[in-house]
Amino acid sequence: MERAVFGTRSGEVIVGHGPFAEFAEPPSAGVAFYRNDFALSEKKPWRVPDRVEVLKSSPASTSPEIDWAEPDPAAFAEVFREVTDAISRGVIEKSVPVVTAKGRGTCPPDHLLDALLSLPVALRPYGWIGEETGFLGATPEVLFRYFDGRIYTMALAGTARSDESTLFAFDEKEIREHEFVAQTLIAKLSDLGMVVRNERGILDLGKLIHFQTLIKVELYKHEQIHSLIERLHPTPALGPLPRTNETMAMLTGWRERLGCPAEFGAPFGLLRDGDFETLVAIRMIHWEGDEFRLPSGCGVIQESRLVNEWRELALKRDSVLSLFNPTLG
Repeated sequence: MERAVFGTRSGEVIVGHGPFAEFAEPPSAGVAFYRNDFALSEKKPWRVPDRVEVLKSSPASTSPEIDWAEPDPAAFAEVFREVTDAISRGVIEKSVPVVTAKGRGTCPPDHLLDALLSLPVALRPYGWIGEETGFLGATPEVLFRYFDGRIYTMALAGTARSDESTLFAFDEKEIREHEFVAQTLIAKLSDLGMVVRNERGILDLGKLIHFQTLIKVELYKHEQIHSLIERLHPTPALGPLPRTNETMAMLTGWRERLGCPAEFGAPFGLLRDGDFETLVAIRMIHWEGDEFRLPSGCGVIQESRLVNEWRELALKRDSVLSLFNPTLG
């Protein structure tokens, strides 16, 4: 039976059990999950579960056995060249290609899920478990929360190892990448209400650190959830800048060529009695039968260098593997 997984701000992990009723619009009350792909192509993204439970932490009962293969550096190098060429021609300022490691083996979804139940609150579990396919992850990035006439969102961009935190705070390339995201978010939200931006800080997630800027909007009027999703997804942390039909089509093509799952970077949300929050589906493992995929993206701007981005992608993959179980690596 299908299951939906969502980690709340308080640390609870909510699981919805199927069968799910599918709707084009959110229900007026109760619990519903929002599931879509990166292109927002789902006509009925709202999934109302048959029942809901709150999971408790428990030790994983089995060990995964997955043989991972490294992504093809030549394929990434070709896409990287195309991205930087588009930047030099002034078509884009930034885009986010996604490299995907592939593996084959045995790993019960419940083992992956158990591993996510004891993570720090800053890493939010999420995912969808089907009969033969699904995805699970733990993301630090919230697309937005919409509650009581306010929007709460964040800019999360710029990455380094935790032991590089002293120099990271002064890294001009990483700061510029982060400010692309923060300023674009503010521009997208400024006509909806009064925007309050917090100072840029550093979010420490153990192996990785990121720049983070929290943003709040006091809305002028009620907004529809779907219109907010369409406005904010994808953030420049995962999408192109500027975001147009042309630049989105370019990014979609690069993602497909590098084997990226359609769900990676998509919004994944939970509605509970009028309080809606949607996560950004990164740091995931996707599976179909005994085939597994582990995607990771990198923000490419004018200052980006191929070797540095390849190194960052490997760092992100390692951090995802360590979330689930060190033996996955």
